Parts: sequence; C-alpha cells; structure tokens
Amino acid sequence: MNKQEKIEKIKELTSLLNYHSRKYYTEDSPEISDYEYDMLLRELVALEEELPEARQSDSPTHRVGGEVLKGFNQVTHSVPLESLQDAFSSDEVRAFDTRVKQIFPDAEYVVELKIDGLSVALEYENGIFVRGATRGDGTVGEDITANLKTVKSIPLSLPEDCPPHLIVRGEVYMPKKAFAKLNEAREENGESLFANPRNAAAGSLRQLDSKVTASRMLDIIVFNLQKVEGIEFSTHAETLNFIKRMGFPVSPYYTVFKNIDDVIVEIARLGEMRSSYAFDIDGAVVKVNSLTMRSALGSTAKAPKWAIAFKYPPEEKETLLEDIRINVGRTGVLTPLAILTPVLLSGSTVGKATLHNKAFIAEKDIRIGDTVKVVKAGDIIPEIVCVVKEKRPENAVVFKMPESCPVCGSKVVSDEDTPFVRCINSECPAQLSRRIIHFVSRDAMDIEGVGGQNIERFVSEGLISSASDLYKLDYAAISQMEGFGAVSAENLRNSVEKSKAANLDRVIYALGLRHVGQKTGQILAAKFGTMKALAEASEEALTAIDEIGPITAHYIRDFFANPHNITLISELEAAGVNMVYKSDKVSDIFAGMTFVLTGTLESFTRDEASAIITKRGGKVSSSVSKKTTYVLAGSEAGSKLTKAQNLGVSIISEEDFLRMVGENV
Repeated sequence: MNKQEKIEKIKELTSLLNYHSRKYYTEDSPEISDYEYDMLLRELVALEEELPEARQSDSPTHRVGGEVLKGFNQVTHSVPLESLQDAFSSDEVRAFDTRVKQIFPDAEYVVELKIDGLSVALEYENGIFVRGATRGDGTVGEDITANLKTVKSIPLSLPEDCPPHLIVRGEVYMPKKAFAKLNEAREENGESLFANPRNAAAGSLRQLDSKVTASRMLDIIVFNLQKVEGIEFSTHAETLNFIKRMGFPVSPYYTVFKNIDDVIVEIARLGEMRSSYAFDIDGAVVKVNSLTMRSALGSTAKAPKWAIAFKYPPEEKETLLEDIRINVGRTGVLTPLAILTPVLLSGSTVGKATLHNKAFIAEKDIRIGDTVKVVKAGDIIPEIVCVVKEKRPENAVVFKMPESCPVCGSKVVSDEDTPFVRCINSECPAQLSRRIIHFVSRDAMDIEGVGGQNIERFVSEGLISSASDLYKLDYAAISQMEGFGAVSAENLRNSVEKSKAANLDRVIYALGLRHVGQKTGQILAAKFGTMKALAEASEEALTAIDEIGPITAHYIRDFFANPHNITLISELEAAGVNMVYKSDKVSDIFAGMTFVLTGTLESFTRDEASAIITKRGGKVSSSVSKKTTYVLAGSEAGSKLTKAQNLGVSIISEEDFLRMVGENV
C-alpha cells in the first residue's frame, strides 16, 4: 500500500473497530469474535506506528492508556453535577411523593438503578469525545479525559446525526468479576486489598498513569443528559432513549410509573435482583419524568427536589462456623480461615471467610461451632460481622493458633510488634510460591505473563525453586505446557529479560524483606545506592535514617545475615539483574518538606502518593509532629487529622496536593 492507501485504511479500521466496540459493549450483540477484533486492532496499531500523524481522534488505540500526567487540571461544570437526597424507608419515599404531588398532582416517575461508582461528565463536540471530568464538589471537578478514554464502553465518537454539543453524566464502575480478579491478584502479590468495587473504580480512574486505568477493566452506565444543542426533549425517559441511541450504555432497567405504590414495588424488585447485576448497586433512584416539572421544582443548595435515592441495606445471613483452617503466606504469616456451612448471600454461595489474625478472633470471641452473621463487604468479600452468642452450643471450641506450621511442621512464633503468628522456616514450600508471586508482581519486578497459577505450576513441575530460577527458565518446555505456546513463551522471555533493568528499589521490594514496602525500598535504594552497600549496612546506619525504626532495621539485618538470601542475590546479579540505584527524582519542589498521609485517598494508593512526594524531594512520615509540613487528608481521616489541627499543621486535600504537583513540575 502507498501512503494514501494506508491513511484510508487507518480511517476504515478505526470506523470498523468503533462499530464492533459499540455492538459488543453497548448493544451486547457482538458480530465478530474477540480474536478477529484483536487482529483488526493489531493491524491498526501497526499502521498508526508507521503513520502516527494519520491517527484518528476517535482511534480505539487510545484505550490502552500511556499518558502519564503530572496532575489533574480543574474543570468547571457548565451544568452542576448535583448529589441526591437519600431515603432509607418506604415512608421517606412516600414523603417525597407527597412534596412533589402537592405542586404537580399528575407527576410521573422514572425508577433506575443507583450504580455504586464514580460520577463523571462526558463532553462531546461535533460527535468527538473532547473532555471527561470527575464530579468533584459538583461545580468543579478534575479533567480525567485520558483515563476515561481507556474505558471501552465510552464512545470516542458518536453517530453522524449527533448534536453539535453534548454533555452526559454517568457512573464509572468496576464490574464485580473484575474487582474479584483484581483483589485476587493483589492478595497473591502481597498487596493491600481494595475494600469494595467503588473504591477500586475511583482509585483506578484517578491514576496519573492511564496505563494503570486501562488495566482495570472499568465500565460505565450513563444516566443523565446534562446539556444538548439543537434537540428538545419533554421527559427524562426520552433523554435516556436518545442517550442509548447515541451509543452510550444506560441502566438495563428504567420504567415510568404514575403511582407511588408501584414505585415502591419496583424499588423492592430491583433490590431483590441486585445479586444478578454485573455491577454493584447501593440503591434505586426515583426521578420526576417531566423535564418542565423538574425545572419548576428546582434544587436545594445540595440536591435536586425532583429526585430521591433509596438506599438498600447490606444483606446479612446467619450460618454455622464449622472449622478454622490455616493458610500460610509468602512471609510465613499464618492466616486463619473460617469454614462455614455454605449459605446463599448476595447471589453467590459463601463457604469461607478470612479471620485475619488471632486478635480479630479474640476481639469478636469467635469459636468453632458458633453461629455467626456474615455479610459481603462491598457485596463481594465474605466477612464475619459478629457471633450470635445466644445460639452458642456448650461444646463450642476456643480456637488457638497452632504451635507448628501446618505445611512444613516448623516451629511458629508470634510477632512482638503485630498480631500475627509466623512460620520461620524460609524454605517452607507454602512460602516459596507466594514469594515468587510477589517477586514478579507489577510493583516489584513487573514480569508479565506469569501469574500466581503459573508460578505454582512451575514450582510443582520443578521448573523453578527460587526467584533466581526465573532467569534460567526452559522456554522450550514452557511452550509445550497447556495454556502456553511459542508466542506466550517468547513474550514471557521478553518480560523476564526486561525485568533485569528494574531499578534497585524495585529489586529490594521484590525480595520481600519484612516491613520493607515500596516506600522503604525507595528510601533504602536512594540512601545506599547499591545492593552491596545495603547488605553491609549496620543496624546503626539503618536506624540513622529517619524513616527506618529499630524493628525494621533488625529485620533488614536478619535478612542479609541469612546465607540463603545472599546466595539468591548473588544468583540474581549473575543473571544480569540490576543492583544499582538510578535516581528517578523529577524535581525538588518538596525538598525539606515532611508529609503525613491520613484517611482514604481516591486518586492513588498511599504508596503511590508517597512515591510522588519522594520523587520530588520530600519525606513521608507515619506520625504528625510540629515538624510536619503538610497533612494530606483523604476521606474518613482520623486521629492524625485531629492532631494536625491541634498543632496548627497545614492540612491539604487531594485536590490541593494535585495542584501543588501539577503547578511545580
């Protein structure tokens, strides 16, 4: 093909792929297989790499992410994104109806699902997606266009008969299956778990690196027409039909009712079906259908008077705790697991629930044989809420942590500084797979193509017995394994080779030293510069670092005093793994400043926020003092926020923090 033919082919493929995306994600009626779609996409990627100037503004290749932002710019919403008044009983819904009917006796209502996610506004000019923003405070949000482009169900272009200017509002969410898969991977990698799909979606959507967002499998449901030019509508139901015709996913249920009794019946029906939805809901929304009536009813300072959100209570079931078993993690921690009489809860059968540690069991006085109340945290993760003491049998057994490891039989010890019990045998088979899984994880050596199940297969089949064996893999043998092939094996080889260049802080974190997370790995790498210098550092040299306490220093020295660990490091170095720190500091804007993080952050995890600070010359502390420069406070901030207020320490929000980063880099 000549250049002009290639340009035309890029246009053709872009249009074709967007058509098939709409058939798959919006209309749920795919016309081609996933493989055929992937082959078309690969052809487009190759052409765009050859002719980047011919890439279309609505190209589906935007969806893979890749733009790393310094911060989010502010967006002032031309139409405010209001919140809703909540109702927790049928009486409150009836009271809402009474208020509306006093003014408009003939009012009709639309009942929709209330998706539990992050509210966003999507703006289109001449059919092209130009801007996407978070709700923020309803008036000012954050520009997250690059991240929203990675959400495959958001159309990048609209049909030819679209209006010249359009703004819609939707809820970005993480599907239940994607959430479960994400948390499963994080657990295998020894990372903290997301509490619920809503938090996972919010954190994913507000990443500074859109590649992270692209990997999280987010979705959207659009529920409101904010602004449109050139078209008039009389009802909300009409706008939903229009939104759907434009290619946006809308609620699978939106029905018009005249009678409030029918509304309440519909709310109950939707609630009974909540376990069948692919997404998490926390309620149902009742809206006045007539747009003229809405305008007349208006809004309070916080919420529209023409809508109300009914909130569903979490489903709770009683079941019998039959036994408590022990899992052994990568650091040797023994985690008790409740074995329950299977019970149907929020649409799935629950037979197990984590009991975290011995302190959790003692606090709730959980015994084998007890009847317990179980909920699903975020409608996903089974959790024991309490014991039904009045149903406790006389022979209920008080649980005691074992004195030896259930896998290798070695003696276990209780941590002095945590509520955990730990197997101290570094050669314990249960720890081996989990240590290697941690080693290959995204935040460590980032070796793609070899997840937890494959690691366990490689261990069981004798292909690897330590992390260093990853650099001696028999790719010919792997290519013959079920689920692999020549291409997969070659991709794995490339990923393993790429990991050799990982910076020293990642290597330190990958080794899995106790009390050494990503942040501490960065501090140690920056301070000592080489693995050799760190290995030879004394406890005194370690504790001289502000962020390193005596317990962490002791564990670091213990690690490097173990000959098995020194052998592992030597083998990694011989394989070509980098053992020298290359500074990735991007500026000195936070030089001399100390930050304390508290509460739940939505734009990033605490580790990610810490990395942003340290890369700009700042320090992150775990406690507030007069020397603290700023306390970065997320939602549900606790005692650290109170202490900062009492000491007169400057308190900043995520938005303040992002502005500081964005303005100075």
